[in-house]
Amino acid sequence: VVAFIPLLMIGGHRGPIFAQIPMIVIPVLLFSLVESKLILPAHMKHIKIKTDAELGGLQRVQRGIADGLERFIRTVYQPMLARALQRRLLTLTMFIGAAVIIASVVISGRFGYTFFPRIESETARVTLVMPEGTPVTETTRHIQRIGAAAKELRDKYTDPDSGQSVIRQILLSIGWTARRSRTGGVAGRPNLGQVSMELVPPEDRILKIGASDLIRELRDLAGTIPGAKELSFRAEIGRGGDPIDVQLAGQDFEQLSMVAELVKARLMEYPGIFDIQDTIEDGKDEIKLAIKPAAELLGLNAEDLGRQVRQAFFGAEVQRIQRGREDVRVMVRYPEQQRRSIDSLYQMRIRAPSGAQVPFANVADAEVGRGYSTIRRIDRNRVVNVRADVNKKLGNVPQIVADLRSYLDGLRGSYPAVRYTFEGEQREQSDSFGSLYFGALFVLFAIYSLLAIPFRSYLQPIIVMLIIPFSIVGAILGHMIMGMNLSIMSIMGLLALAGVVVNDSLVLVDWINRRRREGVELIDAVRNAGVARFRAILLTSLTTFAGLMPLIFEKSTQAQFLIPMAVSLGFGILFATFITLILVPVCYLLLEDVIHLFRPRPARASA
Repeated sequence: VVAFIPLLMIGGHRGPIFAQIPMIVIPVLLFSLVESKLILPAHMKHIKIKTDAELGGLQRVQRGIADGLERFIRTVYQPMLARALQRRLLTLTMFIGAAVIIASVVISGRFGYTFFPRIESETARVTLVMPEGTPVTETTRHIQRIGAAAKELRDKYTDPDSGQSVIRQILLSIGWTARRSRTGGVAGRPNLGQVSMELVPPEDRILKIGASDLIRELRDLAGTIPGAKELSFRAEIGRGGDPIDVQLAGQDFEQLSMVAELVKARLMEYPGIFDIQDTIEDGKDEIKLAIKPAAELLGLNAEDLGRQVRQAFFGAEVQRIQRGREDVRVMVRYPEQQRRSIDSLYQMRIRAPSGAQVPFANVADAEVGRGYSTIRRIDRNRVVNVRADVNKKLGNVPQIVADLRSYLDGLRGSYPAVRYTFEGEQREQSDSFGSLYFGALFVLFAIYSLLAIPFRSYLQPIIVMLIIPFSIVGAILGHMIMGMNLSIMSIMGLLALAGVVVNDSLVLVDWINRRRREGVELIDAVRNAGVARFRAILLTSLTTFAGLMPLIFEKSTQAQFLIPMAVSLGFGILFATFITLILVPVCYLLLEDVIHLFRPRPARASA
């Protein structure tokens, strides 16, 4: 129960999702305590012991398996344990060496890590965002071209015998998107478009092709769209943010734009990176006014200039007239003919505070440019995000982030006013792991306390808990066997594993302590402990792994989130079984050896 409590306190917006697991597991574990102490004895009371003559066919098979297990214990396990106890220091060194090798493979980055597993969705979407002001006809033309490529894929991946296609339905949407895009807005904009494809669930597909392969092929067929602000291809769920999301902050927008272009160019050098975008949104064309030094001599400033130009072309309110329930505003401005041409701006006269009127060209400059449709600020600084997606089979995200961080630190010398932070998936990973670090410390301390009290020892709980790091090695080997990367769900499985694997070693150490209190010699108690508890430890582990097998090998989309956690638990428990039966007796003897070295020896009797 203690090992599952930290899952209730994980940060990030996925925290409430993770909390569903302990909310189910903890009540089940508490009820199992009641069942084992009260209900199970009542059931066992009615068991009748049968003689050999009364055994049926199934009972004879059961007896044969039990006898075979006993022979394995006597002929294989017991001699192996005896040799391990004789060379206990060598045995411990071998286990530590194997654990260091596996851990070094993970720490060095040779074994993949994904913060949150990308699960192939049963709906694939292509989202198109054109620049502001793009007519709807232009957006429609591009969406129809992508839709034609989707229809080509539907015909290509159709089973000739059954007529079933991997793609069930294709939906073209103009002016809105089913999900909010990076550039914001979901509806009512002519520059938005989306192509959605409903796919057959993976377990029902006749043609075995993944959604990621399908969307990758659609990307090649659709090609690039000139001038597109955003063109994203998505066929996955569980996406909390972009794997690469660099947020640049500063006051100078030109420097932000320059650094953003440098970061985008750097991202193109990494393998597996695609959909490189930024959040600089160009708006519609606008006329930018800049005041000249001569205007300051006349007492004019930028506010005066902007107000007079606005009044000339937009109008100045001079009166409001009430007509029934309506409020009519009277505006004074240039005639419509003079408001249609930019030449009217250069021909207008600007009034100085003294009352003198001067031509516009004498006091101001005007240039036509494209404005920004949105300017985002955080803590009073303008911010620009550079985002990219990663094919995690080709690119190692932690290595890319580490290299990109070094590159951005190098840019600080040329652009000192620009600061950066990592957002998106990296930010959420930091929040989640911050909670998990404290959770892991809490679990280890709580398990140690719960063991130290009944053992009445500060050292024996270490023997029991020594199984935890070695079980983690088993969980990593399980991910290698299944061909899966480590993920946040795997880490949660490791937390839960810490509370489960101590059960077997706890039983073993407790059995040794009981035999020693009965007067049995230390070496005999340790040697016989594994033999006596072999069946209980093995069956506990095998039944736990068997219970997890349906989830580990499940193919449905919904189960893919929990499979890494089940792999950590299942394979960690299997590996911990072997470790418990060998390493716990060895460590128990080694601990007694250390205690014997520091135990004060009795003084010699005088002659």
